[in-house]
Amino acid sequence: MAVDRFCERIIQRNEGAQKALERLRANPQSEGIWLNEFVDAFFRDALLDNPAGSCLILQALANHRVNDFTNIVDRNTVEEMLQEMAKQTFAALLYRKTEEALEQTLAFGGE
Repeated sequence: MAVDRFCERIIQRNEGAQKALERLRANPQSEGIWLNEFVDAFFRDALLDNPAGSCLILQALANHRVNDFTNIVDRNTVEEMLQEMAKQTFAALLYRKTEEALEQTLAFGGE
């Protein structure tokens, strides 16, 4: 669900799948992509922006790696650390799956 919603948004914002894919690869936080902002909004909308939601995500993605520990270590509470780990792990997976979805769209004649 998150991949579909994110793809739809970035395709619209970037005037097509090709530009969306290029901008996603160049900088997932850039204008018109805003990956982390989408993850924050998705967590709020899906009621995952709490310790239980973070644990649910982390449990589901337990085999994935967290790439950047700097944002996690800077957190003051366990809750903040859990949420940051969950969001980073979810964002990394969302990035990969969105990249795949955009490539498929382009391969099957999407613009």
